[in-house]
Amino acid sequence: MCAGCRPPQPFVTSDRMQRGLVVVLPGIEGRGYLNEQICRGLADGGVNWAIEIDDWTSSWGPLYNLRSEKRNRRKAGDLVERIKRYRVAFPERPVVLLGHSGGGAIAIWASEMLGKNDKVKGVILINVAISREYDLAKALEHTTDGIINYYSGNDWVLLGLGTTVYGTMDGKHGSSAGKEKFLAPTDLPQAYRKLYQVGWDMEMIKTGHLGGHFSSSSTRFVSRYVAPLVMAEQWSEQLVKNIKSHDINNTTDSPVETPGILSKSMDK
Repeated sequence: MCAGCRPPQPFVTSDRMQRGLVVVLPGIEGRGYLNEQICRGLADGGVNWAIEIDDWTSSWGPLYNLRSEKRNRRKAGDLVERIKRYRVAFPERPVVLLGHSGGGAIAIWASEMLGKNDKVKGVILINVAISREYDLAKALEHTTDGIINYYSGNDWVLLGLGTTVYGTMDGKHGSSAGKEKFLAPTDLPQAYRKLYQVGWDMEMIKTGHLGGHFSSSSTRFVSRYVAPLVMAEQWSEQLVKNIKSHDINNTTDSPVETPGILSKSMDK
């Protein structure tokens, strides 16, 4: 009787769909407790949009999901079609892609595949399993607000040792951008001014994020650090600083610095 049944999506309702859409993309383990915590954290943090889990993974297991890049890029294409359908039903409503671990790569690739004049509000990456050198320029160009990368140097087991041995989602061997942050290109394309990188710090322990791979999906962490970004009118360096410093009421815009300077400021 349950053949073909899908798990419930409690935060996908008609009222929420009319306000906006957050697509949550799980890691290589597939849909489960971690990404359901993320959804709950967004809702607890005041996100009143539809919050939908898109399980892009296969039944072949985590290692296959990690290294099957050709298939994974097809799944990113499926996500683009999902965004198009949403836009037809709810024109002008904002869309945010939120990817945890391997799901972050799917979010980046989907952004790259959007039409020339089509953009999502932004992409939020939590401990993303993609290489530090990956070129984000095209994905950034298809966002209005940019890409925010939450990374942690303490995630050395999966995003340090693990991706060095088994590879990242884009097939590189080494620490991923979810551990050491993205490296900006030397010529610094204009698009990279919309890349915001936020390093883990001890203050985040209070929200249940201990610095490791799995605790980064903590409901309290997502509620405190991620949900305000989704609901913000526009992302900026100052907004990201204020959220990290617990000053979410002060969101005055200021000029955005280069990624190198920005990353240092977010680490403090």
